[in-house]
Amino acid sequence: MKVSNSYIKSVEAMRVIAILAVVLIHTTTRTLEATHYALTGYAWALFLNQISRFAVPLFFLISGFVLELSSEHEINYLTFLKKRFTKIFIPYIFWSLIYYFFVYTNNHDNLVRVILTGNASYQLYFIPTLCIFYVVYPFLHKIYKFITNPLSLIFLGTLQYCLLYQDYFIKHGGSDHPMRITTLSFFVFLIGMLAARNKDRLFNFAKKWKYFLIVAAGYAGYYVFTEGKNLYYQIYNIGAIYSQYRPSVLIYTILIGLFFIYVFRDTNLKKLSSLSYFVFFIHVIILETAWKTFSKFVSPSPFFDITFFLTISVTSFLIAFLAHKIPHLSKLTG
Repeated sequence: MKVSNSYIKSVEAMRVIAILAVVLIHTTTRTLEATHYALTGYAWALFLNQISRFAVPLFFLISGFVLELSSEHEINYLTFLKKRFTKIFIPYIFWSLIYYFFVYTNNHDNLVRVILTGNASYQLYFIPTLCIFYVVYPFLHKIYKFITNPLSLIFLGTLQYCLLYQDYFIKHGGSDHPMRITTLSFFVFLIGMLAARNKDRLFNFAKKWKYFLIVAAGYAGYYVFTEGKNLYYQIYNIGAIYSQYRPSVLIYTILIGLFFIYVFRDTNLKKLSSLSYFVFFIHVIILETAWKTFSKFVSPSPFFDITFFLTISVTSFLIAFLAHKIPHLSKLTG
């Protein structure tokens, strides 16, 4: 299947932005934890934390997009699984062992359960969830016409909205168990598949409405920020600010994804994109190490959070770059 280079560039750029947003969530979370959630005094940390909440949903959207863009009409199920799982599961096992035995050694779950749930470190739940999407993707690809029928999309979108509303406003979040995350993320994955089949129309729409999209995405991001802050002060539950599984974040992710696919059409971030998987795994180790120094200088100033974020990001990408220079190592480390 011939693919326009503009779409590839946009997707690679979005992957880099998404991993940077993940790092920003984790660095600003440390600030909020250290200040015992003094959200008013540390508004900048909260703002940066909340406007980055598109990160994981965008990753799922990108996954659906890339899978559908590269898939043939018929998929050999076992070949598909072998190819995908070999690429992501070996690094996942490697890093899970690193975190389980050397970083978070007070984990009381047995190793098998840790592997299945992504519980070796707080960012790793994403991989078992992604594996679930890989398992069901060939089936979704087969019934693509049915699930993307307008009535089906309306039903599925409404269902997703209700599930997100229930999880965020009624339950106030929950564990990062892969089945829960899959249930709360299936619609963005389907949107990614739909976008791949309609990439030309999508690109033209984004080009025509680019100014509207940047304003709408900006407003949506600010709404996510105020929503998280206000709900936290109503219920004093950190799930109000930590959850990215909300109706507002779903809309925010779609808007920002539409804008990115156009604005980054000529941006070549292929090299950085190839390092993003390694960065996803290692950045928490860098964060834990650097926090011993940075925790002494916590400040309400945005300078602190931006400096901490840049330190973790640059160091993680630099280590990833050096590691990728070692032949075949990336097959083990990502």
